[in-house]
Amino acid sequence: MSSDLKQPEQQAEQEEQSRKHELYVGQDAGFAEHLTAIRRHLHRNPELSGEERETTEAIRGWLVEEGVRIADEYSLRTGLIAEIGLDDGPVVALRADIDALPIQEETKLEYASQVAGRMHACGHDAHTAILIGAARLLKQRESRLPGKVRLIFQPSEEKATGARQVIQSGALSEVQSIFGLHNKPDLQVGTVGIREGALLAAADGFVVKVEGVGTHAAVPEAGIDPIVVASHIVTALQAIVSRNVGAQESAVISVTKINSGTAWNVIPEEAILDGTVRTFDEKVRARIRERFNQVVAGVAAAYGTRATVRWIQGPPAVVNDASLAAAAEQVASEVGLNSIRPIPSPAGEDFSFYQKEVPGLFLFLGTSGPHEWHHPAFDVDERALPLGAHLLAALAEESLQKLQSNGG
Repeated sequence: MSSDLKQPEQQAEQEEQSRKHELYVGQDAGFAEHLTAIRRHLHRNPELSGEERETTEAIRGWLVEEGVRIADEYSLRTGLIAEIGLDDGPVVALRADIDALPIQEETKLEYASQVAGRMHACGHDAHTAILIGAARLLKQRESRLPGKVRLIFQPSEEKATGARQVIQSGALSEVQSIFGLHNKPDLQVGTVGIREGALLAAADGFVVKVEGVGTHAAVPEAGIDPIVVASHIVTALQAIVSRNVGAQESAVISVTKINSGTAWNVIPEEAILDGTVRTFDEKVRARIRERFNQVVAGVAAAYGTRATVRWIQGPPAVVNDASLAAAAEQVASEVGLNSIRPIPSPAGEDFSFYQKEVPGLFLFLGTSGPHEWHHPAFDVDERALPLGAHLLAALAEESLQKLQSNGG
């Protein structure tokens, strides 16, 4: 009976959500067209991590057109910082990444990449357009803002170096909370994924060098075959997660490259393995690194040789502030978005470096994409652009108001 009584309420709630969604999608066609034009310009002209010079200048031009102040006191080689609002009061930040990937585009869209071997295959062009849209909305109500919004157009996310550059520039000074988002192809437009705690994984890399003793392939007993040793290391590494990580925890170890040998009849001198480790918890991360080194050394020793590990520590896990996540659900509803609690993704994101400095919230914005991130035919549904802009602007304004009311 109680289920039947709730049904009309749920239907009314869904109808109201749909009404809000349609309102925000269709309320300003010119705004949506503007953001689409920005996104398509960036999509045609992708630049790799650390090379985003023309992208930076284009962003500067669009912000200047909106009357937004460029904060050149925070010096970045590529990317830029801008500010909207009052000098008195709290400061919150909004962040978008701006770099592309070394991928040959296969979408055949009329706005496809014009640069061979480069593509916005992760949607950073959409993120940039969304933040520029948020800048317009915030500028329109600048006189009502109870503080300042700092806009971070960050370079080099794909190399996980850009966030640290921004932090070193001092652009996080005075910031009391930070927000960012990432498109999510498997979520529908009109949906936002909001989750407290771990959302994206720590992304570490490794290079293992196995030392062998070369010999003729017909007389392997005269040497030490590094390919055999490397193969056993690959197999042994797979047991680390299954036997060292609890069932309620999560981790991934993937060997993604093996290099060894120069000829069919020669046992080589060495073999090199490359790969990645993904974890959501710092204790699990440390445990896996310790066991990884032990396994590699132990397997090599069993075959009478040695192997060295070069650990490439990447960004930590993206861990969302619980209070920011709770407040964001209400804000999302107010701008016509349906909130869900997404499953954590083993992908990495250097937004996590900001969260080590200040409370932060990273969201998934539904974009109804045909393919996952980094696919050569990746694309986003551009109807999501104005929704993302309204969401970021509303999050910044709500956060400023709450900080001010709390004496921040």
